[in-house]
Amino acid sequence: MKKEVSCGAVIARMTDAGREILLIRHANGGHWAFPKGHVEANETEVETALREIREETGLSVTLDTGFRAVVTYSPKPGVMKDVIYFAAELAGGDEKMQAEEVTGMRWVSPDAAVALITYENDRNVLTQYRKYTGI
Repeated sequence: MKKEVSCGAVIARMTDAGREILLIRHANGGHWAFPKGHVEANETEVETALREIREETGLSVTLDTGFRAVVTYSPKPGVMKDVIYFAAELAGGDEKMQAEEVTGMRWVSPDAAVALITYENDRNVLTQYRKYTGI
């Protein structure tokens, strides 16, 4: 069984309307979820998450590694994948979708995020995040 690892984050920002969560629509499959991507040679989980967020969204974030949620699934026969999510707060940058991998990007309320997220395992990550952050 081949093992793959990706890292990303649940990214939040504060607005006048309250906290918002960033979701992206992944070109591969068209599902709504959090920014994430494959670990490259000699990268740490944190380095991977920061790089992938910057590549996919153009944004920089501050990671909170006190939150760490792991989703394990099989994307194709003979492969098991772990996706590690941290909590993150928007720090800056200009929103710019990575054309090859991202077809949509939205900031939404935590309740709207629950409805928009495609997969149950990602909704579970959001639930864990909301308990961790109190939002």
